[in-house]
Amino acid sequence: MMSNFDSMVTRQRKWMLYWLAILVLCAGFLPYTRIFLGLILGSSISLYNLWLLQYKSEKLGETISAGRKSRSGLGTFSRMAAAVLAVVIAMRFEEYFHLYAVIIGIVSSYLIMMIDFIVYQITMRNQKED
Repeated sequence: MMSNFDSMVTRQRKWMLYWLAILVLCAGFLPYTRIFLGLILGSSISLYNLWLLQYKSEKLGETISAGRKSRSGLGTFSRMAAAVLAVVIAMRFEEYFHLYAVIIGIVSSYLIMMIDFIVYQITMRNQKED
């Protein structure tokens, strides 16, 4: 049986991949290619950051539940460095990537996490009422 954490991780990664697929389709068929390429770059980094955060959170939980002290954090520096890398790429290749779209893409995983939390809470509340 899948734990709540595992099902949450799976849901969030699935929605990030759906989001990226929609962006790729939009970049291919709509005239705002530079904006959608920026969103794709930022969202790709955001997916990496989401994966890293989930991986580090799982390892931290395992360490604490085993009664050991954690020697590593949640990878905040790595996630910030990845976001800075995306911004540097967007600034270097300005003709391909829209900078503001990259920044919006970087925060897309956090938006998906919030939406997933809200939808999960609503479904849990509805299941308790039944």
